[in-house]
Amino acid sequence: MLQQGHSRSGVPAFTADLARSRRLFAAFRREQADPDAFYGALARDSVDMVGQWADLAGATVIDIGGGPGYFSDAFQTAGARYAGVEPDAGELSAHGAPGGIGVRGSGLSLPFADGCADVAFSSNVLEHVPDPLAMAEEMLRVTRPGGLVFLSWTPWLSPHGGHETGMWHYLGGRYAADRYAARHGRRPKNDYGSSLFNCPVGPMVRWARATAADGRATVVDIFPRYHPRWAHWVAAVPGLREVVSWNAVIVLRVPSG
Repeated sequence: MLQQGHSRSGVPAFTADLARSRRLFAAFRREQADPDAFYGALARDSVDMVGQWADLAGATVIDIGGGPGYFSDAFQTAGARYAGVEPDAGELSAHGAPGGIGVRGSGLSLPFADGCADVAFSSNVLEHVPDPLAMAEEMLRVTRPGGLVFLSWTPWLSPHGGHETGMWHYLGGRYAADRYAARHGRRPKNDYGSSLFNCPVGPMVRWARATAADGRATVVDIFPRYHPRWAHWVAAVPGLREVVSWNAVIVLRVPSG
């Protein structure tokens, strides 16, 4: 389970309480109007969370889908050496010059050697690739023995699964995207079938458990990212977790020996 109140190398103790959930939800509601505030808060929260399992001081972090620099700032503030992978060159520079190392590449074929990362991290990217299991395997490949894999994404059946198309995705992803285009005169940035895909929790959990069964990783935790700790049990309930998780997290550790 997610550790409470633990701290590593000066990283603030992380507490998954109701106050934190409220702060993140309040920031999320301002995402469109003030993206800097939301993504900055999310990045800092994510680094604090990862810091419960990994000593980030001097650690090499590969961030798949790092985007415009919010996460690079937060990881480097924690003392990590950061490399972000982003397929969209515009995203890399959207927040100014990216910090750390910015690499244009795909999460489905990471341009890194086996076992080069202390932490392979990804926030809200799995639902944007056509083969999330392939991306998860790539993250596992580049993580060193003893290293950490952190995967977080928005499940398709969650209320935000359709992203900017609202909850119309419950009537079908293509329908939701076409409806958005008709109303706004342009395709949504997260366009179902090209830049947004159905990524349920169940198959990813089964993949994680399979990596544990074959000895390639240990499952550290599986939980809903924004929920208080007392509500983490929803991630263990098939069906329910697809809808109420909002954002699912899988944390793995690669065996040292």
